[in-house]
Amino acid sequence: MRGLFNLKRLTTEQIVDIIDYAEALKNNGLPVSYPDKKFATLFFENSTRTQNSFVMAMMKLGIQVDQIDVQHSSVTKGETLYDTVRTLEYIGFDGVVIRHSQNEYYKELEGINMPIFNAGDGSGSHPTQSLLDLMTIKEEFHSFKGLKCCIVGDIIHSRVAHTNAEIMKRLGMEVYIAGPESFLDDTAEVISLDEAIKTCDVIMLLRVQFERNAHLDMTKEEYHQKFGLYKERVDKMKKTAIIMHPAPVNRGIEIADDIVECSRSRIFPQMTNGVYVRMSVISRVLEGKLQ
Repeated sequence: MRGLFNLKRLTTEQIVDIIDYAEALKNNGLPVSYPDKKFATLFFENSTRTQNSFVMAMMKLGIQVDQIDVQHSSVTKGETLYDTVRTLEYIGFDGVVIRHSQNEYYKELEGINMPIFNAGDGSGSHPTQSLLDLMTIKEEFHSFKGLKCCIVGDIIHSRVAHTNAEIMKRLGMEVYIAGPESFLDDTAEVISLDEAIKTCDVIMLLRVQFERNAHLDMTKEEYHQKFGLYKERVDKMKKTAIIMHPAPVNRGIEIADDIVECSRSRIFPQMTNGVYVRMSVISRVLEGKLQ
């Protein structure tokens, strides 16, 4: 089974290569095209950024894209994920991008020969989001070793937090977490947000995932005051520190409206980098450089 499922199975060298190639695609416009390939997307959860970023990446690579409407597919008749993907393979698709609510859903797809790209599995992993986050950090600081990142918010439900923390540590970064006690796990060392504001190079906010039953034991206003980012806190950040968020943003909860696009924010540039990271991943897999 080929493709990208999580980052744990990749070496540090492979991860750095993906990021470097993404930067080359972005800055140099390297000619790479696969007009004879056709991919499908299967999103069992709603998505704006990840789905359309993958679509844009494939379009830039000359790949034909079919966005399968899961709600009008045979999945509603009880068809298994394996049979759906196997059907796409035998119809003639050359790859598939999948987001699913089940952790490690891809383990059910052993035997599928076309490449599979994980666009998020439950609260497990989100490999391309982590890669685009790392690309954004590298563009800013040029390296990873010694940087301090605090991931703030709904850690326990976040595939972004779990994926980022693991790979950031491997790359030599110091990772901390902050948020309501009921939202925290053993992903990294716990730190107070106000301490993180003063010492960290990256403040990475997470969306409160109400759809995953992440019930707040406080009002949204109280959450924003205790764990959100607003001007008074931003003013205390290190001069070179940046703000990140995987989006979508709950404005006024994780981050104040006037901070979303402030000079320290890299929230929208992260989205641009996502296109090039996904181009890089797809190219590396199709060229046999990433198994």
